[in-house]
Amino acid sequence: MTTFEIGTELLNLIRSGKSIEAIEKLYAKDILSIEAAPMPDREVRGLDKCLAKSKGWVEAHEIHSASAEGPFPHGDKFALILKYDVTDRATSKRMMMEEVAVYTVANDKIVREEFMYPH
Repeated sequence: MTTFEIGTELLNLIRSGKSIEAIEKLYAKDILSIEAAPMPDREVRGLDKCLAKSKGWVEAHEIHSASAEGPFPHGDKFALILKYDVTDRATSKRMMMEEVAVYTVANDKIVREEFMYPH
């Protein structure tokens, strides 16, 4: 698959509310996930840890709406623009979130994801 095809498949799965399935299907076993904000688990490596991080985020937020745009490919990378309207379950604070996610592809799998957002 091309980088654009993998990006399109990821986009379609995200738009269908199947983010966990997307990770299981498209991510490499040794995926590296990097968040923009400094936090204890800013960088996690491995499919299991990436899945746990994603599931934890979903459990911590009530998602009112989500959208994704792209993919925007360049070589072995592509970007998506992700927008969310969520309520943090711990604080009951509702917020609009927007981020750019940059993915790196090798051997038909996503091997790296980087999230960029104001923090």
